[in-house]
Amino acid sequence: MNNSIHQQTMNNLNVLKLGQMGLHLEEIAGKVGADGLSFTEGLLKLTNYEVDFKETSAAQSTIHAAAFPFVKTLNDFDFSFQPSISETQIRELATLGFMEKAENIVFLGSSGVGKTHLATAVGIEAARHHNITYFIKCNDLLQQLKKAKLENRLASRLKHFNHYKLLIIDEIGYLPIDKEDSNLFFQLVDMRYEKKSTIFTTNINFGNWDSVFYDAVVADAILNRILHHAHVVNITGKSYRLKDILVESSAGDSCT
Repeated sequence: MNNSIHQQTMNNLNVLKLGQMGLHLEEIAGKVGADGLSFTEGLLKLTNYEVDFKETSAAQSTIHAAAFPFVKTLNDFDFSFQPSISETQIRELATLGFMEKAENIVFLGSSGVGKTHLATAVGIEAARHHNITYFIKCNDLLQQLKKAKLENRLASRLKHFNHYKLLIIDEIGYLPIDKEDSNLFFQLVDMRYEKKSTIFTTNINFGNWDSVFYDAVVADAILNRILHHAHVVNITGKSYRLKDILVESSAGDSCT
């Protein structure tokens, strides 16, 4: 390619912020000239580089904005350690069909069994597909809503959490929820009901939710809206968090 034309082309690509096309320009130009690649085919390859880069960058930005506690996928999860979980069901949920129907997911189980890992993994898939997603612990959510109410901006804060295509609320029931918090939680759940998808993780069986929320009537109203269109994943295995320690302990015992 003529040096003057090459430099002018590079300048134009920089002005248009098409950095990947500029990065691969000489490579594709060589293939057009020497390998018999048509101009249109070369242009397609160049634009594919740019599109792939921008899609990857956008997905990474969405994942970062979601505030996940860690970045772990389903491939990082040891399904063999938790036989109570159907890997087929979880991978089906990760195809995000539940979001198209504004359905919820509830991961239920004792501490350490992998609820947060699975919720995050599904959330990462949602973010990768450009769905605005946000992860927050239940107590942090309630503190934000309570603060907003004191500052007379509750409506705007509820609207903020409602705008996420997928909201992940982690650790329901790990800390006590008073009457005011119960009502605030109900308002958010009711706002998202049948409109947006939410993933919940909890260690409390549904029959005991009235012990978590201050009012049994409010607890029932919350549960009805959560479970009406929900996929419940009940995990009954050992602590996933301690699995390596358990394996090492077992190995040690076998050597004695």
